[in-house]
Amino acid sequence: MNSAEKVAALQMLESVVGAPHVHAWETLTPTKRAAIESAVAPTTSIKGIICPKTPAEVAAVLAIADRYDWCVLPCGAGSKLNWGGVIGGQTDAGSRVKDEALPLLLVSTERLNGLIDHAIGDLTVTVEAGMRFAALQSALAQAGQFLAIDPSYPDQATIGGIVATADTGSLRQRYNSVRDMLLGLSFVRADGQFAKAGGRVVKNVAGYDLMKLFTGSYGTLGVITQVTFRVYPLPEAAQTVVLSGSAETIAEATQTLLRSALTPSCADVLSDSVATALGLPAEIALAVRFQSILPSVQEQAKRLVEVGQVLGLTSTVLTASDDAALWHHLQERLTTANQPDAITCKIGISPSEAVA
Repeated sequence: MNSAEKVAALQMLESVVGAPHVHAWETLTPTKRAAIESAVAPTTSIKGIICPKTPAEVAAVLAIADRYDWCVLPCGAGSKLNWGGVIGGQTDAGSRVKDEALPLLLVSTERLNGLIDHAIGDLTVTVEAGMRFAALQSALAQAGQFLAIDPSYPDQATIGGIVATADTGSLRQRYNSVRDMLLGLSFVRADGQFAKAGGRVVKNVAGYDLMKLFTGSYGTLGVITQVTFRVYPLPEAAQTVVLSGSAETIAEATQTLLRSALTPSCADVLSDSVATALGLPAEIALAVRFQSILPSVQEQAKRLVEVGQVLGLTSTVLTASDDAALWHHLQERLTTANQPDAITCKIGISPSEAVA
């Protein structure tokens, strides 16, 4: 693309979203540039970030990018921008001339941040993709409900980004994954055309399940603009029991728990170093959290302590304040800032292999 075409493309983008919402690469802060550079190959020519306000604007932006053959990288707040593969490698470049820089435009959904509909009685909520997870949880809490996902960087993460990266945490033990929460979504294809899947009710018609396909797609299939989730009532009480001991015994306790009638919301195996950092005994540990009505929580915690006693494990029953603090600090430890001399990775394994 020559300079005249680049100017024309930028002018078209400005006419769609307004000049204040088109941020050229040269105007970005060093911090923002570093975050983007960590996600793209050195041979990529980054044009900048554009922030549409409506799905129609998203469609117009993608149509322009398609016209000028620009690669598009969808993003929300950018908290997980460098997750997944590197953008602009040889495979992405495809048939482009060797050594030609791949033009890349970031399309941010941060301004698509509205709560569309909350059907309290039906336990469903529909929001735009750029809404922050923390803001959604706050809105749901006013009705005594919550979205049963505990993603990384909850204060910064957007709903679209959570779906695109399939980012869930310890609550998956009871509520399953992000894809199991999805009832419907709307998105814009690479050519600027609208599409949708599912709906706003729990029972949808049968057909090809695009929601599951989009979950964990890292923005490769289109730009998500709107999402509908099922939600749950906030639990009345919560209590955590931590069992500590040898690896073999913890493995046995884990299998006993999974085969039992107990229904923990979280069940995490902690290495001895993580347990020590959290103020627990310096041994491999199994942290199990129960959330329900108070009598159920107390009874389930009691039964797990009995399992620990039979196996000769040390049992630590946390108070309500310590319970919340443990899971908060554990999430913080799992989402520490990127270190230049360290590699952070997520590995999928079966529960039976977790201790090993």
